[in-house]
Amino acid sequence: MLAATVRVTRDLDLAEECTQDAFAKALQSWQADGIPARPGAWLTTVARNRAVDLLRRESTLRRVLPSLVVPESVPGPEELPDRYAIDDDRLRLIFTCCHPALAKDAQVALTLRLLCGLSTAEVARAFLVSEQTMATRVSRAKKKIATARIPYRVPGVGELPARVGAVLEVLHLLFTTGHTTPIGAQLVRQDLVDSAIGLTRLVGQLLPGRDEVAGLLALMLLIDARRDTRFDADGRFVALPDQDRTRWDRPKIAEATELLATSLRRRPTRYAVEAAIAAVHAEAPTWAATDWTEIVGLYDVLRRLWPSPVVELNRAVAVGMRDGAAAGLAALDPLLAEPALATYGYLSAARGDFLRRLERWPEALSAYAEALALTDNEVEREFLNGRLAEVRANLGE
Repeated sequence: MLAATVRVTRDLDLAEECTQDAFAKALQSWQADGIPARPGAWLTTVARNRAVDLLRRESTLRRVLPSLVVPESVPGPEELPDRYAIDDDRLRLIFTCCHPALAKDAQVALTLRLLCGLSTAEVARAFLVSEQTMATRVSRAKKKIATARIPYRVPGVGELPARVGAVLEVLHLLFTTGHTTPIGAQLVRQDLVDSAIGLTRLVGQLLPGRDEVAGLLALMLLIDARRDTRFDADGRFVALPDQDRTRWDRPKIAEATELLATSLRRRPTRYAVEAAIAAVHAEAPTWAATDWTEIVGLYDVLRRLWPSPVVELNRAVAVGMRDGAAAGLAALDPLLAEPALATYGYLSAARGDFLRRLERWPEALSAYAEALALTDNEVEREFLNGRLAEVRANLGE
């Protein structure tokens, strides 16, 4: 809805206002008249009609936006398909948010806010900054789009190569945000996961043969292949070592493996190496059979392609799986001074796991408690509370 409405307004704030108005109108109208046969088309039409009305009435907007607004007739509800140009419109919105005139962090933050529908607080949590800082960042990015008259369109073929890197980074973050939501009562937002996969496929159609696109799609498919095994019958989180691998989606893994082979024929990209790590897990029949030596080697390649504290954290965990908990703990220790990980709960959780395996119960208790304090997702909090209960039991509490 938002992406389709931006086509009319060419103004992000106005488009958000119109989509909110459409939902408010639906709450009133549908109670009296019933839900229409195609609610998505109904909502999109109402939002677009509202946008056209506002643009016609507001003289200030007519003066500010005359060169941005393209007059177009608004079809009636029956003329709109159920998913009115949703893929193309979302892709246009991504490319608008990822325009090179915007700073990289603003590109990602704006896309998470608009395309994912995350609250400002959730986006701030993902960036490890305050809500006020993120609100200012998003507001400045919107103003930049308006003042620079950034066009709402998918770039031409000649412009795509220079823009695709930012778009893929956003799609990767869209996927990871859906795979493990930072805040809330649910661990997964499957709508975001499916959107990320679908849009990555669409970028692949625009840029056939691009290794980084194939690598990213392979990574998404390999991780999403585990979706049905991440929870037990009661909805509790199941960690990777305990998942039933016979229930992993093998056709999805096969497609990903073929994509990965294609993307690795030439110079490997960051996403291809990440996908290769996921493929090692997918190929292992059991957790105990996982080839941790190969995984550590792949992380060594990844840290050169994409230096990141999170990569170092994941590599340290893999070292611990290969060489034992004491080695893993030693590999994690240097990261305790890394500012970017100061509020990253997974570092404390990883330390807690190694300390638990070493039966260093008081230290494990402290590490898990710290991880719990840094975690806002309720499903992950429940899992950490279970670990804490196990540690306390061993302490005799």
